[in-house]
Amino acid sequence: MTSSVDSNSALGGMYWDNTSKVEEKNNGALTQADFFALLTQQLAYQDPTKPVENDQMIAQMTNFTMADGIGSLNQSFKGFAESMTSNQALQASSLVGRSVLTQSDEIVFTGETLSRGNIELDKPATMMKIRIENDKGELIQSFSVENPKVGKNEFVWDGTTNGTGSNSTTPDDSTGETGADGEDVIDRVNAGVYKIKVDVSYADGTNGSLPVNVYTPVGSVSLNGTAGGIMLNLIGLGAVKLGDVLEVSYT
Repeated sequence: MTSSVDSNSALGGMYWDNTSKVEEKNNGALTQADFFALLTQQLAYQDPTKPVENDQMIAQMTNFTMADGIGSLNQSFKGFAESMTSNQALQASSLVGRSVLTQSDEIVFTGETLSRGNIELDKPATMMKIRIENDKGELIQSFSVENPKVGKNEFVWDGTTNGTGSNSTTPDDSTGETGADGEDVIDRVNAGVYKIKVDVSYADGTNGSLPVNVYTPVGSVSLNGTAGGIMLNLIGLGAVKLGDVLEVSYT
């Protein structure tokens, strides 16, 4: 006498149960439906001799409505902030290829365009001296301005080391050397990043140093920089915050 084995029932236990579902996780937040369900239960099981006062019920509904409204408002502000970030990113991308003015103790000479910047003087001075140095601290060029004006003093450097280039101030180390054809010999530095310092002698007899604002080309834009927010990657100077930009130039 033989017995038969139902292959379907024997193998059925080896398969995963496709009918099982992963329970949805609840973050523990009380929804509006939960609130009204609790309120209904509260009314159903209240003591008939001591019913819930109307003002208590209204207060509970008001508190929940306020909490729900604040949650919706937070979501709205989050969406608004994301929209603002997108708009800022779009505006920042238009700065690529332009030059922006930022405060820096370094200045970039591209070898093709003039290096420009300005210095803000907050009180009368008798002398202001600009020094440009290489990475070893060696003097490359210097300019002196007698009786600089209070306010913004602009300067331009074309990479020359002998003072024959175009500058808004008078170079200190003009050599006056000439070539075989009788023209001035113009000695320019290689393209790169150079240190810039400004010393000032004030009219009251005190001395000090001033910060420098320089124009630098924007190479690219980072939307989520490590420092947070939108970052502009300046050629030669690295990343700066969009909020640190003082001016934007078309060149």
